[in-house]
Amino acid sequence: MHNANVMKLLPTAAFVAAAVLLPVAPASATEVGDAAPMFTLPAARGDPVALDKLRGKVVYVDFWASWCGPCRRSFPWMNEMQQKYGGKGFTVVGVNVDKKRGDADRFLAQNPANFTVVFDEAGATPSAYAVKGMPSSYLVDGKGNVVYVERGFLDEHKAEIEQRIAALVGKS
Repeated sequence: MHNANVMKLLPTAAFVAAAVLLPVAPASATEVGDAAPMFTLPAARGDPVALDKLRGKVVYVDFWASWCGPCRRSFPWMNEMQQKYGGKGFTVVGVNVDKKRGDADRFLAQNPANFTVVFDEAGATPSAYAVKGMPSSYLVDGKGNVVYVERGFLDEHKAEIEQRIAALVGKS
């Protein structure tokens, strides 16, 4: 190829390179009133879990990681909510975001989960929700809409979240 042809291709090549290298704008965060982004992820036990297959149930989707201190405090509360409301159309789905499954397994050995745990090593699901920190939780009604968002885990919010769960399962 001689110089004239190379010079013609440079603007196109520069545009393509810029398009590939530019960071993609993050999705806007999932908020109250939004449809919960759907996912299908491998579970710790059994078949993959698909959020759309839980339609009709109230679902508490909790994003957690092994290195997250507040996540350790949230597990006993989520176990309690699962036990208390699980028979009434409620389920907790804990979405682990660790890059290594072994890290999650060690966490679970120390912090047992009596609720559904799924794994997203690739990080697609937290990206779909635009999760900014751990833990982040989304209370989803039976129609698949987000009705409450909790960023972090605050003891002073537990009663309010439980009241919302109780009200939602009462409508189911």
